[in-house]
Amino acid sequence: MKTNLLAVKKGRVQEKIEEFAKFGETANGGVTRLALSEEDRLVRNYFREYCERLGLAVKVDDMGNMYGTLEGKENKPPIVIGSHLDSVKKGGKYDGALGVIAGLEVIETLIDNNITPRIPITVVNFTNEEGARFDPAMMSSGVLSGKFQKEKMMESTDVNGVTFREALDAINYVGEYENRLTEATAFLELHIEQGPVLDNTSTSIGVVDCVVGMVCYEIEITGESNHAGTTPMNMRRDSLFVANDLIMSAREYLRKLDEQLVYTIGRMNVLPNIHTVIPEKTIFTIEARHKDPQVIRQVEAIVESLGNSPSRDLATIEIRKLWDRDTVWFAPHLRDLVEKSADALHYSNSRVVSGAGHDAQFIASYIPTTMIFVPSINGKSHMENEKTDWEDCEKGVNVLLNTVISLLENE
Repeated sequence: MKTNLLAVKKGRVQEKIEEFAKFGETANGGVTRLALSEEDRLVRNYFREYCERLGLAVKVDDMGNMYGTLEGKENKPPIVIGSHLDSVKKGGKYDGALGVIAGLEVIETLIDNNITPRIPITVVNFTNEEGARFDPAMMSSGVLSGKFQKEKMMESTDVNGVTFREALDAINYVGEYENRLTEATAFLELHIEQGPVLDNTSTSIGVVDCVVGMVCYEIEITGESNHAGTTPMNMRRDSLFVANDLIMSAREYLRKLDEQLVYTIGRMNVLPNIHTVIPEKTIFTIEARHKDPQVIRQVEAIVESLGNSPSRDLATIEIRKLWDRDTVWFAPHLRDLVEKSADALHYSNSRVVSGAGHDAQFIASYIPTTMIFVPSINGKSHMENEKTDWEDCEKGVNVLLNTVISLLENE
């Protein structure tokens, strides 16, 4: 790590975040900027304009991903920095946007210091990371990494029946397949933690080891509808009562596995959902996340054993695995560089894991990748009062900047 450390211009990261947040700004200070919406089109235009003001060459690929590149002295695979500019409905101004802004700020700081990088540096804005308008989340990085099929993604529809293909065309951001990110020296993503760990421990920088593995099941219980007032309790086949038994049983077993395991009953549908009718059908999901694949396998065994519950005598129980994702470990040499940068800057830091999904986890399958976290106050994210201290935002960008400089010196 070099001794002459660089730092971003004081206050400029804050200015950028506030400027980008104007596109889709909500009344309560948040952002609604759904993928391929008018608000997304406008922020993309602003991103393009900012890149061009810095003298970057801007390209767009066939999924609408945007790349702004500062040329280097050598024609080698670039260092790529970025995240996404789309948001959830009534989200915050930091999620995703900070990572894109950080890329711009790193490049602008190099330009301010008359540094021409040895190899190119690219800032990227990935399309539809959130999946808030078009399923699935991390759609475009998933296509780039071969996780999703492009044609299937193009036919994904929003609540109004508009396809991803139609929306991408409508905002005039259909680019060329040849512009896709296919190789790079490294991919670096700065992001807010979206959880409480760094804030609770007063730690400025999270050096991210991995994105944890995940598994999601759907459980469907079919009983029998009948009159809520005339059917004796011992003659009922109540699907919701059975669902409650299964949920309590799952919680009892899952809580004993590992203190770092998180699990959620995230969706429940009860039919016919009438207060005078015994529920005939109840459908709910169980999702669990942990970095150790052995723990995830134990989760799967527990969930799948719910079909043997004594309650099966009262209803039919069907258990379906919806999806799973393996733990994605980031490149050790990049994690080490992030840690060394934070130490050299005298910023408190610790190794952490990401319980949320990010574009970085897909890009990591074919490009050396790592992430940097900065604290989310009270762990809040995906809401209008999402907040990270401006000083912590700058610290995160400074760590990113000096990690890039180390890469330029060593690659």
